[in-house]
This record gives sequence, C-alpha cells and structure tokens, in this order.
Amino acid sequence: MPQSMKNRPLTRRFRTAIPIACLLLLALPLTVYAQDHPEFDQYKLRIDGEWFYSNPSGTFEGQGENAPIDFQKDLGFSSYSTFGTEVDWKFTRKNHLIFKASRFNSSDQIVLQRTIVFQGTTFDVGLQAQGSLNAFLVSPGYQYDIIRRKRGHLGLGVQFNIFDTTAKISAQAQVTGNGEQEAARSASASLLAPIPVAGPQYRFYLTNSPRVFIEGDLYGMYFFGYGNYLSTSDSLGVTLTKHISLKGGYMLASRLIICSSRGNCAALTHFDSSEK
Repeated sequence: MPQSMKNRPLTRRFRTAIPIACLLLLALPLTVYAQDHPEFDQYKLRIDGEWFYSNPSGTFEGQGENAPIDFQKDLGFSSYSTFGTEVDWKFTRKNHLIFKASRFNSSDQIVLQRTIVFQGTTFDVGLQAQGSLNAFLVSPGYQYDIIRRKRGHLGLGVQFNIFDTTAKISAQAQVTGNGEQEAARSASASLLAPIPVAGPQYRFYLTNSPRVFIEGDLYGMYFFGYGNYLSTSDSLGVTLTKHISLKGGYMLASRLIICSSRGNCAALTHFDSSEK
C-alpha cells in the first residue's frame, strides 16, 4: 500500500483539528475579556427607593352623575411628596420579575365654588368641605432583556398597573356665608382597576463603572372603544450598594378613564411627578 494512503487518515484528522483549534484560540480572548469585563447589572435582587413630588390632576365621578369633580379646580389639590419602591428579581441573565408600589394621597379643605353632587349627596356652593383622594398603585410585571451589554440593556416589559382609589368629600354642620344652616354630610366612592401595559425599558451606565446611570421606559396599551393609556419615565440614578440605588427624574401619564361596574369613574387627565 502506498505510504501516502497510510497517512491519509492522520492527515484528515489534522485538517479537522485545525479549525477547531482556531475556534478555541479565538474564543479564549473573548472568554478572558468577559471575565475581566463583567456586566454592571450582575445581581439577583435589586431594590430602588423612590421619592415623588407629585402634581395630581384629573377628575372623579360618582355613580349616575354628569358633572365630574375636578381634583384641582373643585377640591384644591396641590403638589405633595410621597414615596414608592421597586423590587427587581433577575432570576436569569435576561429575565426579570418586577414589583412596584406607590401611594398617592391628597387632601385639602376648601370653600366650594360650585354645587357638587357626589354619590347622591349634594354639597352646596359656599360650603366649607374637606376633600381627599387616596390611591395605592401596585404594578407586578415581567421583563425580558432583548439586548444586554456591559454598560446597560434594552428590554421589553409587560405589567399590570392596579389602581386602588378612594375619593371622599365631607362637611361638618355649619352656617354658610349667606346665613343658611347646613347639616353635616359625607360621601365616598372606591375604584379598583387593573390596567395592562407593555413597552420598552432601558438602562445605560454613563461611565465605565456601575455608579451612575440613566434609565427610562415607555408603557402603553390601546383599549379599543374605551380609549388608550400611555406613560413614560426617565431618571438619573446613583448606585449605593449592589442591591440598592436612588433615582431622580420624572413620570408622565396621558389621559385615562377607568370605570367600575357600579358606575364609579376616575379620569386621570394628567399625572406628572419627579422622583428621587
């Protein structure tokens, strides 16, 4: 048998080994680079604390009423501070379970500039009344990071914004400015509404360290004949520890009308806040 025929199997193995070796040599620097340059978002659990300076506006309407109550014009609600939190559990490299919670409480005492009918109770013009709005927002959700790099990511998230809202108007027995005796009265209404939303979310670290970052999102949903909802937030953040960071920025939400089966409706015509 010719010598060349005897060496052919060895030659074939050698030729097969060459591209494999080349791939290993090429992969080795990438592996070393990945070890030397880990992602800044390497965490399992992260907690973000938020301070909001909220500027509420909108309306609330009781059952069977044709004139919505305006938070600012009728009840005199103004800006105030409140707190919120966000818990992010990154159970795999690109998958997140996220839970957000915020409380928004407004109250003020005002002399009514018009007659208000709320939940069947009439509050006459000139009456000194106390108005309050208590809203608790819970947002469980899921996020998948489409792109992940050392200094940030771009993800797609879905979440349920669950609004638990209670509005109340009360007035003590009093004599109005025109000399009429008014009896004490009170009325309240509650609304629980889940709002499904989806959209992109991002985080980008401004320097070659995990200390300072910018973050934002854009969530929305179209509800066919019932309208649509769109919200966005952008913030500048500082990482305090591996698990805790503080952010400052703003949030904006478009017009949203939500109604319960009992006929109670809340129209959040505009909502904005700064967060820290």
